[in-house]
Amino acid sequence: MFESELHVFGRKHNIDRERMMEQFHATTIVVVRRNEQDICIGGDGQVTMGQNAVMKHTAKKVRKIYKNTVITGFAGSVSDAFALTDKFEKKLEEHGGNLKRAAVALAQLWRSDKVMRNLEALMIAADRDTILLISGNGEVIEPDSNFVAIGSGGNYAHAAAHALYEHTDMTAEEIVREALRIAASICVYTNDHISVEKL
Repeated sequence: MFESELHVFGRKHNIDRERMMEQFHATTIVVVRRNEQDICIGGDGQVTMGQNAVMKHTAKKVRKIYKNTVITGFAGSVSDAFALTDKFEKKLEEHGGNLKRAAVALAQLWRSDKVMRNLEALMIAADRDTILLISGNGEVIEPDSNFVAIGSGGNYAHAAAHALYEHTDMTAEEIVREALRIAASICVYTNDHISVEKL
């Protein structure tokens, strides 16, 4: 039965994609900037299929791109997010590393392209000056604060990062790691296998 369904999925990818793949989710991503020399993004490693099956514990959802000058993290479908990250790096190259212009170009493409509209992911990107949240709705948001979190445990991580940022002298990396640990202790879709990237 499973093999025949897999065969049908192969032939009718667009029709059966959601039913067969369900929704891979379970991500928490946090970025914190203390100053131009202290910027860090981190993510947990859990990938969950549906609501009750952990498929992977050690996924890496944060990357350094464009000559190691931009850090990114994603929540959503892993394969979709990798595709978006690759497209985003190409936009950065087209715009000479200008983060805001590249983000707007990616969001416009994401919203208008028929194939990309089906990509299910949310992205955070940051350089030494700016943090941006990029969505498939064509939105590019620059938060007011120097920290932001997305994903299943995003609200928990954001609250933790906010408290740590305002009331401690912890570095950006220390805040990111602790906020993710706190989120992992509350959110069942977040684990404590943490990956970080720094500028």
